[in-house]
Amino acid sequence: MARLHEWQWIQDHKAHYLQDPESAHDWDSTPAGRPGLVPTLLLHTQGRQSGEWRASPLLYQPCGVGFVVVGSRGGTDIHPAWYLNLKANADCRVQAGRFRYRAKARFLEGEERERYWQKMVSFWPDFESYQKRTERLIPVVQLVAAYDVEQGT
Repeated sequence: MARLHEWQWIQDHKAHYLQDPESAHDWDSTPAGRPGLVPTLLLHTQGRQSGEWRASPLLYQPCGVGFVVVGSRGGTDIHPAWYLNLKANADCRVQAGRFRYRAKARFLEGEERERYWQKMVSFWPDFESYQKRTERLIPVVQLVAAYDVEQGT
């Protein structure tokens, strides 16, 4: 039960994003022990077993024609569900504030992964400590726009 409480702020942020995406885009990171506002997106993936669409709020940084996200799950030994869903089906939907688009996940490797990993660590230094907590290589994923960006309502 403690696990649910630890991650409650993620569920709260997701609910806020679904209700008011513009104000939820800049997330107050104090519940995670960090000061200030940071940009977040809402990643919609199709469940690999259920087939149902699921939403996950994630920190991000711009990258070419899309965004880069990190599958840290706080440094636990298991990949986040959204990452496993993308491995099964790379097609997804991204919402950054009021803007929505369809995307395809690219799983970065080698030098490209390292370059974007460093960019993400510069943005959110905790990613480095998350990597130290686990033996798995934390994935870095580019969400490449598959269609023109739409403005949501």
